[in-house]
Amino acid sequence: MNEVIDTTTPVVVADSDGTVTCWSHGARSLLGFATGEVVGGPLDSLLTAGGMAFRHRDGSPVDATPLVSPLVLHGRHVGYLLTAAQEAGTGHRDHDRLLTWAFYQNPVAIGITDPEGRQLRANPAMTRAGGLTEADMRGRFVTEFLTGPGFSEITRQLVRVAETGVSESTEAYVRAPGEPRAHAWAVDVFPLTDEEGRVHAVETCIRDLSELHGSRNRMALINEAREHLGMSLDVAGTARELAEVIVPRFADGVAVDLLDQVVDGEVLTAAPVGPVALRRVAFLPHSGTLSSGLAPSELVAHPASSLVTACLLSGKPELRILPDPAVSRWFEEDPAHTEQLQRDGVHSLIAVPLQVRGVPLGAVLLVRNARTPELFTPDDLTVGADLAARAAVCLENARRFRRERGIALGLQRTLLPHIPGSHPAVETAARYLPASGDVETGGDWFDVIPLPGARVGLVVGDVVGHGITAAATMGRLRTAVRTLADIDLPPDELLTHLDDIVSNTADTDAATGGGLGEMPGDVGATCLYAVYDPVAGTCALAAAGHLPPILVSPKGKAHLIDVPVGPPLGLSSLPFESTEIALPEGSVLALFTDGLVETRDQDIDTRLEQLRGVLNRSATSLDDLSDTILDALLSTERTDDVALLLARTRLLDRTQVGRWDVQADPSAVGDIRRCVCEQLSEWGLEESTFSAELIVSELVTNAIRYGGGAIRLQLIKDDTLIYEVWDSSTTTPHLRRAQLSDEGGRGLFLVAQLTQRWGTRYTRDGKVVWAEQSHLA
Repeated sequence: MNEVIDTTTPVVVADSDGTVTCWSHGARSLLGFATGEVVGGPLDSLLTAGGMAFRHRDGSPVDATPLVSPLVLHGRHVGYLLTAAQEAGTGHRDHDRLLTWAFYQNPVAIGITDPEGRQLRANPAMTRAGGLTEADMRGRFVTEFLTGPGFSEITRQLVRVAETGVSESTEAYVRAPGEPRAHAWAVDVFPLTDEEGRVHAVETCIRDLSELHGSRNRMALINEAREHLGMSLDVAGTARELAEVIVPRFADGVAVDLLDQVVDGEVLTAAPVGPVALRRVAFLPHSGTLSSGLAPSELVAHPASSLVTACLLSGKPELRILPDPAVSRWFEEDPAHTEQLQRDGVHSLIAVPLQVRGVPLGAVLLVRNARTPELFTPDDLTVGADLAARAAVCLENARRFRRERGIALGLQRTLLPHIPGSHPAVETAARYLPASGDVETGGDWFDVIPLPGARVGLVVGDVVGHGITAAATMGRLRTAVRTLADIDLPPDELLTHLDDIVSNTADTDAATGGGLGEMPGDVGATCLYAVYDPVAGTCALAAAGHLPPILVSPKGKAHLIDVPVGPPLGLSSLPFESTEIALPEGSVLALFTDGLVETRDQDIDTRLEQLRGVLNRSATSLDDLSDTILDALLSTERTDDVALLLARTRLLDRTQVGRWDVQADPSAVGDIRRCVCEQLSEWGLEESTFSAELIVSELVTNAIRYGGGAIRLQLIKDDTLIYEVWDSSTTTPHLRRAQLSDEGGRGLFLVAQLTQRWGTRYTRDGKVVWAEQSHLA
């Protein structure tokens, strides 16, 4: 006898001893026991105490009244029949009907297949999703009426669940027969088993997640745009980044057209009022789907009927589904776009304006063709607008960066000296290279300053920060150095005064709020100052936080000069120290900023050694050597700007210099005048004798009268005649206008009239009063 009776009515059969011998599917569903737990057990175990109600497997009473009837065969009692009298509306007589309603009226698409994957049942929601009737599906494998890779995977999933008895959930993106586009489906597959766990069928429930899937994809696209847009501060690079985000995930092709003001980094103008010409900065078709179109950087004329012009005029995204009358008018006026779009089979377009604060930058044109059957929808307009808004901000940043970088670079190039290649003391060559790519220009600078006595000052410096502020700070420091050099301070004193200027400026900015809470760019700046004397053949150097220079001997051997390096400007009150070295004629001094030798992947000592190796090479000129250095040490991608100054030393010939010691006696003035006249005659400068006698008389007389100590006169023949008088006094002579009744006070006034310039510089032992005169004065 079978232990399970195939009926949905609750029935339990027991023998005369009350031992259960069989029961029905309905009883198993009602009470929850497995067959093995009931058959062979006592009948009263299915009832509550007193036998007034059924007992569920979990111990709770069941809403059904037990009816026990004796079974009699040929007048003999053979067992018991236990059935259930259920409440109206909840009994098993309605059970089949409720299950049928639940299956066919469920909004969730439900299908039942046998373990081999043949369709057994499908509710109306499933038939609508599949685009077929239940009769078309029944008895057939899923892949017989639904084709495609997505459906094949679902069939394999059905068979897998039937074999393993383990439920699976996945998502599938497939297009059913009769549907214009693919849908995203959540697919839940689980086995239908008996109480022993045997799989008799497989049930599949699918839910349309297309709207959620689309929203999720749109959000993922926008998030990707936020991550990838603005990676560079280059207008064309940002436009390419936008195109790469859009294609192929959102469109089959995209063109990014910008106003020339944006491309060139100029000031933006108001919105166009009619046909507009835009520069095609980026064009990206999906591989094999769209023709190349107009090449990037070409000017595209958009007529008034163009979708691009329409979105720029309205300031809102525009969507067109082909065929469309407005697009037809556009095509009539724009044959170039017409041919391309029709050839590529485009079926829908979106044009989105790129604008910041209502000011247009350009537009983005997106197209879909046969590769993506789904048309653009109004929801896609929102996505396009979000992408364009993010891209517009990045493009505006790139435009402003280009503009500010151009201003800063122009300002810096204006402030940097246009040094002559030759000076009486040195031959020079210099290079300045701004940082490349997205890095703002910095504040590196150099200068060559003519000094009295045929000497020359050589300067390099590096300002903290980048941009216009750094360029302006560089100009301020360069002016300060030139001013301090004009009073002929030695290198260590010049840096001390420069440090005081920087510190005082920082304190003033902090007190007045001019610094806006930021450290001024000159605080922390570095500077190297050197003074070369071609008469003595010596060079004095001092550094404020700057890299030491490299000296190349006339024989071509290069080494770093041991310069005492003080703190950067404005950061300490420590004193600066200078060093003085002898330089043979033909020596080369290389002064540079850290941008030349500092990199992220190499130690600075290694880079300095590389620079030293390049300087060891022979070169026909300093200009050639400068180019060789830059080629050897710099890559195309520079993260900092670079300043390089090379100077080859010269010595003045002894025949160009006359020196005389002067006794501190007024009678010695006449002897000195005669010596000077003789020297001028040897030089062939007799025409300058008269004025030279007056100048020498006044300078030497002042030294004897007011200076004291050892007095010396030096006369240098260079491009000018240079008079230098040493004495031990530190008192500065002053030019004054004498009255008619004054017996003196006209000497320096006379010197000023006869010379091009004159001045005073201080030494460790006193001062030097000097004057420069034209040969023919």
